[in-house]
Amino acid sequence: MSSAVKREKFQQAWARIREELLSHIAQEGMPADAVEWYGKNLDYNVPGGKLNRGISVTDTAEILKGAPLNDDEYFKAAVLGWGVELMQAFFLVADDIMDTSITRRGQPCWYRAQGIGMVAINDAIMLEGAIYFLLKKHFRSEPYYVDLLELFHDTTYQTEMGQLIDLITAPEDHVDLNRFSLEKHRLIVIYKTAYYSFYLPVALAMYMSNVPTTYTLNGKTIDPYKVALSILLPLGEYFQVQDDFLDFSAPPELLGKIGTDIVDNKCSWCINTALAVATPQQRAMLDANYGRKDPASEARVKEVFEAVGVRERYAKYEADVYGRLTALIDGIPESPERGTLKREIFTSFLEKIYKRTK
Repeated sequence: MSSAVKREKFQQAWARIREELLSHIAQEGMPADAVEWYGKNLDYNVPGGKLNRGISVTDTAEILKGAPLNDDEYFKAAVLGWGVELMQAFFLVADDIMDTSITRRGQPCWYRAQGIGMVAINDAIMLEGAIYFLLKKHFRSEPYYVDLLELFHDTTYQTEMGQLIDLITAPEDHVDLNRFSLEKHRLIVIYKTAYYSFYLPVALAMYMSNVPTTYTLNGKTIDPYKVALSILLPLGEYFQVQDDFLDFSAPPELLGKIGTDIVDNKCSWCINTALAVATPQQRAMLDANYGRKDPASEARVKEVFEAVGVRERYAKYEADVYGRLTALIDGIPESPERGTLKREIFTSFLEKIYKRTK
């Protein structure tokens, strides 16, 4: 099935899920204007992205089954997938407010849309609340229901831990590049990105597919969730490094947003890589211009990035990390039995992001 067909099928499930969410708050007695507002919130913030995280749930469930999902199985996997997309929307709406970002997915950030303003804070919380309504509606009778609840709650908490480190390391109103390091960047991106973007979709599909917490293969006891985590966290780190690089290097019309990491004083891979190799003069240039909200300062920072070879260093990093991840995936003990891990789960993730341009 082509990626376009997968996306269309996944979006068809969203139409039903959207109707369930709107019907629910209408049945709660919410007035018509509140239901309409909620519908606009859902339409503006949830389905407009690449949907890779959500579709990864349905893809993983199908790989684990070893055969196409039937309609009921697909919809249940899609509900979990759209739960991940709702979580993503919740994070992005809130994050854009905290970062005073301008555009998201080629349109104004939700809080900047006409007539929205700080109501967007409540809208973000409602996007998160929708996840738990859907889980209760569709999975309450399942033996893994508590596992799903804990996974969503734990992942949200982990992501906010990463956001906290990011915000206090690099506040927009106080630039101190001495706080930055590649190690701190690694910690931020694992917690802020890797858990929810990579581990969460796979673990959700594993629970739905009744993958046990341990099984024996070739005389060895395997913890499939730990194995998945050991690959998906470095995969998520790679994804965020890639995202940081694209924020600096990709044109806005291709990226779908205006890159703001430099002017927002972000503790990104690019600035940390530059700091590690900058000459004293280049370091002084970065100290004087990073995190300043003016185009001339941003241009000077980019000049230093170019001078220290950020593009070339990224190309080497990408080649190295691809090799390491491929080796980890090749090392997964594999069996044709249902309920065990398949290497295809991880290769499909890696191929989706390798050398992406947006």
